[in-house]
Amino acid sequence: MAVPAWLWIATIAGLLALLAIDLFIVDRKPHEVSLGEAGRWVTFYVAVAIVFGLGIWYFSGGTYAGEYFAGYITEYSLSVDNLFIFLIIMTTFKVPAIHQHKVLLIGILMALVMRGIFIAVGAAVIAKFSWVFYIFGAFLIYTGYKLARTDHEEEEEEYKENAALRIVRKVFPVTDEYHGAKSFLKIDGKRFATPMFIVIVAIGTTDLLFALDSIPAIFGLTKEPFLVFAANAFALMGLRQLYFLLGGLLNKLVYLSIGLSVILGFIGVKLILEALHSNSLWFLNDGEPLPVPVIGIELSLSVIVGVLAITTVASLIKVRRDPESVKPVGK
Repeated sequence: MAVPAWLWIATIAGLLALLAIDLFIVDRKPHEVSLGEAGRWVTFYVAVAIVFGLGIWYFSGGTYAGEYFAGYITEYSLSVDNLFIFLIIMTTFKVPAIHQHKVLLIGILMALVMRGIFIAVGAAVIAKFSWVFYIFGAFLIYTGYKLARTDHEEEEEEYKENAALRIVRKVFPVTDEYHGAKSFLKIDGKRFATPMFIVIVAIGTTDLLFALDSIPAIFGLTKEPFLVFAANAFALMGLRQLYFLLGGLLNKLVYLSIGLSVILGFIGVKLILEALHSNSLWFLNDGEPLPVPVIGIELSLSVIVGVLAITTVASLIKVRRDPESVKPVGK
């Protein structure tokens, strides 16, 4: 897929314009985001992502469009699971409801920049070392296994500040209370960070950790850096509003981790099969490709959508029959 420089520039400029509009309209006056407002923004961002995918289909064909949509759906789905951790962070730091949208906006913008760097490095490594797919595949299978055993209640009890937050606290003294939406302020001539800045760093760095499984996963669906970046960007941009829209529904998706683990495991197997199909490792089959089947994007997209649908329906049925199965996230 040949992507000219102007298209990269236009896409990034368009994304920044959307963020600027969001920032101007939603954050011009701090307020608690309502379900109706969040629903309209989620619909808008999903619609923009779909239109972008249709544009890819029109100009580059159905294969690339299928890769984009499979990547977007996978990234968005993984993002839903990430919202559990965001909710825990917001609860732990007692972020005022009127400032939560700004925290998510800035934190996710940081994550988008860092993910862009990850994608560039990943694309360069893949282009030079095709055997890295063996590592990606094994890592996704292992991650899927761990995710299937995840208990969000245990995650909340074990939540600890990461290294980046500990460094920030060493560099800047932190105030005990929030000071509106300010990240920094001066007290008696000394510069202090506020809990707002700490939460923003927590959201941004935590999302970067999530990229360790989501980036290899999407590279298992498409090798095109442009599609990887676009799918990640649209998934992240819609994540803030999805946080407010889902709210109390998050704890009802009791089988979400299992569904996502199946998807990660499936993509991991897909990657390993592709690595075997184009094998160049000298100690494996004398460096020659192996005659193994390769999973096409059509099947991948069908499996991803099917697993998510089954997971959602099964979760809602489980919660309806057994109300006590609801996960006490953020309590």
